[in-house]
Amino acid sequence: MTEFAPDELIVIRGRGRVSALGLLPVPADTSVSPFTAHTTGPAVAALPPAAEATLAELRRSNAAYRQLDRTVLLGLLAARQATAAAGWRSGGLLNSGVGESEDCQPTTPPTHHSANPPLAVSIGSSRGATGRLEEFHTGFLTDGTVPVAASPLTTLGNVASWVAYDAGSTGGAALSHSSTCSSAFQALGNAVAWLRAGMATRFLAGGTEAPLTDFTLAQMQVIGIYSPYEAADWPCRPGAGRPSTFVLGEGAAVFALEKVSRPQLAAEKSEEPVFVLEGVGFGFEAIGSKTGLSADGQHFQQAIRQALAQARLTPADIDAVVLHSPGTPAGDAAERAALHAVFGDALPPLLSNKWLIGHTLGASAALSLDFALHVLETQQWPASPFATDVASRTPRPVRRILVNAAGFGGNAASVLVACL
Repeated sequence: MTEFAPDELIVIRGRGRVSALGLLPVPADTSVSPFTAHTTGPAVAALPPAAEATLAELRRSNAAYRQLDRTVLLGLLAARQATAAAGWRSGGLLNSGVGESEDCQPTTPPTHHSANPPLAVSIGSSRGATGRLEEFHTGFLTDGTVPVAASPLTTLGNVASWVAYDAGSTGGAALSHSSTCSSAFQALGNAVAWLRAGMATRFLAGGTEAPLTDFTLAQMQVIGIYSPYEAADWPCRPGAGRPSTFVLGEGAAVFALEKVSRPQLAAEKSEEPVFVLEGVGFGFEAIGSKTGLSADGQHFQQAIRQALAQARLTPADIDAVVLHSPGTPAGDAAERAALHAVFGDALPPLLSNKWLIGHTLGASAALSLDFALHVLETQQWPASPFATDVASRTPRPVRRILVNAAGFGGNAASVLVACL
């Protein structure tokens, strides 16, 4: 296993997100469920009205954006926040108060400043341009025709390339990843590898997903994992046991990454918290069922141990875990079994944000990482209104967090993030 050079750090310079909580990492009001009922009946975690208006304005801001899939637009929205927070460009969607207000309005992206080094992009999405693909297919079944733009607007590469375009990237790579629900961490891991190899100096990396279509919802329901609870009754309940409480959500989170040396970071003398990606691990288990996993979460164990080894850390160094835990009894139990295998009896507090934003598929890992950064920054997070093993507090300050993700097909990924 390759270990990271101890004097080279991958720093998160800025971040952005959008979800059922709007542009906020946690809800301003925890007394009301952020879930709503989809037109077909089941509960979903959809964008609230203010964020929906912001997304609509983004679509109108550029004639080319009016044809883009919702997945792409969510990625643009989060990426604009991240680049603005990193100070990588003037103007843009938000200023230094990125993500803390829903009053922001998007603008046409500014021109790229040649003084900046090339900006590379790595974005994960499980299903990509879901809405547009289904629209084009419906049209084809209706009248037998397909628009010229159908293919370029629905390829997976369409996601990262538009994020790169909107960010003003010239000369950097634009990489799209799809590995089911760990897609965002696959994208993040690739960005980290490129940065450490010297193949790039700045990266926008994260995940985006807009899967709230009739067809996608039907796919999730037929698997038999969808929550029976109403939208107002906190339908997604990770760690609560039976029944299964999977709820589909939409959203995106993107991070502005740079590689810096410890002396360089010390010379900056910033009073703001510095977030460092210390390890990115991956796991895979070859099992016959592509929707199942081993009872002891072998892929989780592999990913966690790989991330720890890269960072030269032990389980005792971890202060909290942000779970993948989608609310499915088998999946939740397997992840906890894996954590017990790695941590033994010294299991750190378990955290989750899926009970607030649902399972956003390819964006879920990125939104979990964003939640972890919020916890590191504020030492606070909301307590769930239902019985669960997810912690409402920790016995000590949280300085380093393990974040897990997993998806269909037996893959898993884990990220270690710390606040210096």
